[in-house]
Amino acid sequence: MIVPSIFALAVLARTASAAIASTFTTPAPAPTSESSFYVGAANTTITNSPIVPGLVFDRFIQIWLENTDFASAASQPVFQALAEQGITLTGYYGVTHPSEPNYLAAVGGDFFGLAADALEYIPTNISTIADLLDQKNISWATYQENMPTDGYEAYNYTNSDNYTYYVRKHNPLVIYESVANISTRSARIRNFNDFAVDVGNNSLSQWIFITPNLRDDGHDTSVGYAASWLNYWLLPLLNDTNFNTANTLILLTFDENETYTIGNNVFSLLLGGVIPQAQKNTTDATFYTHYSTLTTVQNNWDLGNLGRQDTNKTVSNVFDFVASHTSYKNNNLTASSTLPQLNITGTIPGPLNPDYYVPYLAPTNGTGGGSGPTFFASNVNMTLNSSDAPAPINITAATTTSSAAGLMSNAGSMITAIAVAAVAAMLF
Repeated sequence: MIVPSIFALAVLARTASAAIASTFTTPAPAPTSESSFYVGAANTTITNSPIVPGLVFDRFIQIWLENTDFASAASQPVFQALAEQGITLTGYYGVTHPSEPNYLAAVGGDFFGLAADALEYIPTNISTIADLLDQKNISWATYQENMPTDGYEAYNYTNSDNYTYYVRKHNPLVIYESVANISTRSARIRNFNDFAVDVGNNSLSQWIFITPNLRDDGHDTSVGYAASWLNYWLLPLLNDTNFNTANTLILLTFDENETYTIGNNVFSLLLGGVIPQAQKNTTDATFYTHYSTLTTVQNNWDLGNLGRQDTNKTVSNVFDFVASHTSYKNNNLTASSTLPQLNITGTIPGPLNPDYYVPYLAPTNGTGGGSGPTFFASNVNMTLNSSDAPAPINITAATTTSSAAGLMSNAGSMITAIAVAAVAAMLF
């Protein structure tokens, strides 16, 4: 479990880093411009399959910012101005703390017990949203600011000014080996120079995940700094039809809130050309989480599901803007309801939790946002599922050589446990 002293260290580290860069500096002449600051050269234009029409939208773009309480974001003029152009989701929540598990959840339907910003490689038999999209030839890509090369798998990257702008923990699909280990897929994990070229050539994919660097997303700076980046980057792109078409839905959200002791409510907006004029400058109090991004996409394109939390109807409501058009039935939970605790960290069992270890389990047959079946990777172990999984094992409680050996055999490797514990003590 992460102890208060680690929280204190994280706050001190964030305060120190924020002092380094208090004033936003534009990284390029425009968001559609290439820049040496982005480090990685553009790797030609991405090749996509023909557009697959959705029931409500044809393109879904997620833009994630970092570690901000709802009220702090809502007080910023740029968020207020953007809210006038879209729908404010007042009941949207992160699913845990710290950052990395939230990113994992949004593309894989689970965070597998992770309670640290650790170097993880999730096995090839664990599916993601990429599997569901590929089944229907729906193109996808992610764009990571300051990532040096496409599909870059290292823990972070430090620019020539000796500042680490890019981190792997905010790049969700590269953490899954079912994406990173396939060259045609890893090529779709792209940098911001690629983005400039892809926008210019009108070759953006249909499903897109965008992560600004550690300063621009507010992680090492402040929400005011992130707001300045939005003024520079997002506002012009909203008027660029190569980015924001008439059938584009954009989610602007945060990975988690900053105050761990309160509910994990994060300021989130639905924007884009697909939002009708009558629904602009409105609010939606429906209870959503990062799992809702999965079910909404599944619902829009009538996809299958991952058999994880995307089939848990309590935490995976489809965005009402979409559900109202598709006749999908959400639960009745709202921001004022008694909601699940989504600010818990350290005590969720899973293969990435060294204190409460359980193996990776096969997906559970279920129904997600679409009518398609649960996706099972060809190499998944179907004999290991939730019905016969062993009880969680507290690795740190092992005190003898024999018990440690038994745990290593069951857990796969004690190295992972040591690495996670070490990183948890250093990172936020």
